[in-house]
Amino acid sequence: MEIVIIGTGNTATILGRKLKAAGHTIAQIYGRDTKAASELAYELDTESTNYWNIVTRTADVYIIAVSDIAIEDVIKELQLPDKTIVHTAASVSKDVLKASNHYGVFYPLQSLKKESTYLPDIPIVIDANDEQTLAELLRLGESISSMMVQAGDDQRLKMHLAAVFCNNFVNHIYALMEDYCRKEGIDFTLLTPLIEETALRIKEMAPSKVQTGPAVRNDSNTIKKHLQLLQSHPHLKKVYEVLTSSIQQAAIS
Repeated sequence: MEIVIIGTGNTATILGRKLKAAGHTIAQIYGRDTKAASELAYELDTESTNYWNIVTRTADVYIIAVSDIAIEDVIKELQLPDKTIVHTAASVSKDVLKASNHYGVFYPLQSLKKESTYLPDIPIVIDANDEQTLAELLRLGESISSMMVQAGDDQRLKMHLAAVFCNNFVNHIYALMEDYCRKEGIDFTLLTPLIEETALRIKEMAPSKVQTGPAVRNDSNTIKKHLQLLQSHPHLKKVYEVLTSSIQQAAIS
């Protein structure tokens, strides 16, 4: 397929790389930042523009990969009623694109960073306003991912919430512990094998089945010692108490 990518950030970049690697033609990159658009276009062997009036009108699919609040502005400028137009947002309704006759969502359920030196596995969540567009997005998604699912606006938002817990919140705990280790003179990298092992386990077993630690064992002595250590870290103490309580409640439910 011939594809125009609107945007130059993490999602635009990684999807562009994946689509190019799958044999699709990136017909054009549009970006407000001329330098960023030019650099991404050079990488994807295509042209760039920052003018709406010279966006190519002949591509098969137009992927809007911009911030959520910018999507409506983009569709007002794009004005391609007979082309397939999709956005990549988890929490924005597909109907924001209803100015087009063929529209939908092409949401990559993955944490994407354009600085990455590899292309990650990306589950693709799709939705569309008609069967023709849905079939087109299914073919496009299957060309870059082995994990495809169709989901409407409500279900996609729930997926995004789950992703926030699994990625953003978990990573925040890593950041808290990195700071704690620095302050207490501990080498944070010693925890890397533990982090990796924990992540690998849930490929084979349900997270509820592999929970370990003093909370699930109801080891009150160790919990008290930990809380004493955290007296000088009140924010961490609060996080510890909330998570300990949550684990204990889950264990008896």
